Amino acid sequence: MLNKNTKIWLNYLFGGIISALLLWGIYTQVHKQLSTLNIDTWKHVGPMIYIWACILLMPVNLSLEVRKWHILAGTAAPISYWKALTSFLAGLAFSIVTPNRLGEYPGRILYLKRKNTFRLISVAVLGVFAQLLALMIFGIIALIYYNIAFPGIWEKVVLGLTIIITIGIGVVYHKFENWLPLINRYEWARKFNIYTQLINRFSTKQQLTILCISLLRFAVFTAQYLFFLRWMNVNVPILDGYLLSALFFWVLAVIPSIALAELGIRGQVGLFLFGHFSTNTIGILGATVGLWVLNLIIPSIIGSLLLLRMRILKIN
Repeated sequence: MLNKNTKIWLNYLFGGIISALLLWGIYTQVHKQLSTLNIDTWKHVGPMIYIWACILLMPVNLSLEVRKWHILAGTAAPISYWKALTSFLAGLAFSIVTPNRLGEYPGRILYLKRKNTFRLISVAVLGVFAQLLALMIFGIIALIYYNIAFPGIWEKVVLGLTIIITIGIGVVYHKFENWLPLINRYEWARKFNIYTQLINRFSTKQQLTILCISLLRFAVFTAQYLFFLRWMNVNVPILDGYLLSALFFWVLAVIPSIALAELGIRGQVGLFLFGHFSTNTIGILGATVGLWVLNLIIPSIIGSLLLLRMRILKIN
């Protein structure tokens, strides 16, 4: 048995180790990725209004996701907005070392460290479906544009498959509570019935609210990427650029990758899509790096520091 003081020191030790490891990983990967770009990339940029727009949209982007998480987690147990914010940032820190950022929601739940973990898992799954549905809706719009601007057989096939998949995701999202009884057919899952039933507390109005927040957030960071492109002197028309930016994120979502190592993939996708309008490959890669650092790396650093306060051991 450990006494109270020992547990306190061990908590600080464990939190410090986790935080230090994540910070070191962020530093080495960012240094590696940024070293691939020449310093001259950042010397020839466009009007500063574009970068300021990106920076001002950063808290908007983050606050929308925090608000969504506040609603979701709040149905499992009372939670303050500040706690929702800190757990979200901690989740980002965990997400950077997992494929397609799958560790984000587990990281949030781990940071909250509450008894009703399975309740939080239920609402987290609903949040993932809302985010995925928003991505697919924008993907369909962007693919329709791409089929009109750059027609082809495979483009039409991809659009058709995306529509079918989106309808399926929409049905699962809307009828989410109806799928839960199927889980009880498995003996190992029956003991968690009390938690899965909680999802019934979500009304259609609440689900629409969560979906609208997800759609708005997607619209915001798509605009951020377009602003970064304009700042890096990638001369792409506003409407075309916005729709291609939406398609850019859709493509990334269907390519499994690790967030810290996906910069090369992002660059290749950006070059393929925006190369239709601009040969400024350095600018396209620079915009990709800028968005990556602004929306993922900076919040992840803050989240890593917050993990210093995470308590692994329970103190009575």
